[in-house]
Amino acid sequence: MPVSVTMPRLGESVTEGTVTRWLKQEGDTVEVDEPLLEVSTDKVDTEIPSPAAGVLTRIVVGEDETAEVGSELAVIAGEGEQAGAAAPQQQAPAEQAAPAPQPTAAAEGTAPEPAPQAAPAPQAAPAPSGQGTAVTMPALGESVTEGTVTRWLKQVGETVEADEPLLEVSTDKVDTEIPSPVAGTLLEIRVAEDETAAVGAELAVIGAAGAAPAPQPEAKPAPQAEAKPAPQPEAKPAPAPAPAAAPGVSYNEPAAEAEVAKQPAQAEQRAVPPAPAAKAPTAAPAPGAGAEAAGYVTPLVRKLAAEHGVDLASVNGTGVGGRVRKQDVLEAAERAKAAQAAPAPAAPAPTAAPAKPAAKPQPSAKRGTTEKLTRIRTAIAKRMQESLHEMAQLTTVIEVDVTRVAKLRAQAKDSFQQRHGVKLSFLPFFALAAIEALQTYPIVNARMDLAGGTITYPEAEHLGIAVDTERGLLVPVIHNAGDLNLGGIAKRIADLAERTRTNKISPDEIAGATFTLTNTGSRGALFDTPIVPSPQSAMLGTGAVVKRPVVVNDPELGEVVAVRSMVYLALSYDHRLIDGADAARFLVAVKERLEGGNFEAELGL
Repeated sequence: MPVSVTMPRLGESVTEGTVTRWLKQEGDTVEVDEPLLEVSTDKVDTEIPSPAAGVLTRIVVGEDETAEVGSELAVIAGEGEQAGAAAPQQQAPAEQAAPAPQPTAAAEGTAPEPAPQAAPAPQAAPAPSGQGTAVTMPALGESVTEGTVTRWLKQVGETVEADEPLLEVSTDKVDTEIPSPVAGTLLEIRVAEDETAAVGAELAVIGAAGAAPAPQPEAKPAPQAEAKPAPQPEAKPAPAPAPAAAPGVSYNEPAAEAEVAKQPAQAEQRAVPPAPAAKAPTAAPAPGAGAEAAGYVTPLVRKLAAEHGVDLASVNGTGVGGRVRKQDVLEAAERAKAAQAAPAPAAPAPTAAPAKPAAKPQPSAKRGTTEKLTRIRTAIAKRMQESLHEMAQLTTVIEVDVTRVAKLRAQAKDSFQQRHGVKLSFLPFFALAAIEALQTYPIVNARMDLAGGTITYPEAEHLGIAVDTERGLLVPVIHNAGDLNLGGIAKRIADLAERTRTNKISPDEIAGATFTLTNTGSRGALFDTPIVPSPQSAMLGTGAVVKRPVVVNDPELGEVVAVRSMVYLALSYDHRLIDGADAARFLVAVKERLEGGNFEAELGL
């Protein structure tokens, strides 16, 4: 009977999604759990697997179209059926009842009696619940009550180790991996991919090493039996345990030849129907075709590989089960750039002149094109516009001489890295000076409720650090930053930035900032005018530290011109709450702290 493919729930606050790409086209054959289409929201990009095996007979929502959660995206019919074949099957249920047990029994490898159909139902419950450890949905943040299973990294019947990543879960704030609580065998998966479960709900059951429960694989061969595979060839692979094979094939189905090499018995079972179906999809997704043989590849990795011109087939994945991750693609791209740059020095041998045209940057392939605005960029645009409309924002800029800080940094950076394990940049100095100024002038750290007529002064300084990522600008938070010294701040900044870029940050770590620091100077900008994110009232931007001639007052020589390390600090603030004098006092406090350069005790000098 035709099966409807619906838009799953992709987050607590997500009500709709946009179809970015169909991985299958009408008329293509699909397997259970095989990636069918890609969907994008303002929180995450993900693949939607096929809920059943059969033929994609109709696509309801086209690419770049938006659909609400629960709405129909496509229709899948069994092989040999038509999209309208549902009515005749419903009119003759009695005729289906008799022949159904025989193919199901043949697929199970049991006697061809109708009785085995009733047996699977009791087997599904007792097998996992008798012995085993439940895997539950963990608490993923203070305000998060549920999560969506985006991908299972292990399948039923596979062995897992304690703390080994078991599945990936997505919320409206972060995507994260859930580790296995114990070592053993995955007996049952209770929450399928793209399904949502509340915090504390059981996701799976892990028990001691043993055979996986039969009900899960029995449900998958059933639609294949209706596709006219003869019972006799299906009876051959019956002795081989199909449970682990069926789930394991779901993500690697396009690589039919690799699967045939691993399981010859299963190859005989699917020799006729899947062979053409498996070869067809490989021709469509050219960017990920090579990577399918190595395992599942996320849309983000495919997109990143296409942008950098990386062949996924040549990338060695460092993820679980050899999966290719974002870091692997970026490293491969860097190696490719290094390889291309290596022959460049050899070119100057004839003459130095030809090297200049070679160094000319290549124009972007996006020139002259139009692309659809991503959901994440749309969300950022709306938030920035709302913030500007909510507040009367103003920016004040001050110039600071950080020559003493630069000298201390150069003197202590090697010992600092050995002691703390992170590099010493200028940013921790700026952060520490800003935190101390916030403690002196708490109005800059406060927030205003105009409707309620109140001003709230937080009891601590929660410092947000703007981090540039591929998904967009994210702001992880150093909670209780006022309790940390210079070394502690530097370690927290490095840790949060790394985990934010690798999408391993937790929801609580990107919420609750009372003041934000953005380092626009990391890209060479002298200063900018940051937009304050609501409900905060101020945000400090640090420009690039540059050396330039400055007039200084020498005690012996008077006013002289000297080369100094200078930086611009730009404070944007809500002028409804913070007056210009308050902003100036705050900036002067930061300036005096930095120019004083009294950080020897913090650096152990």
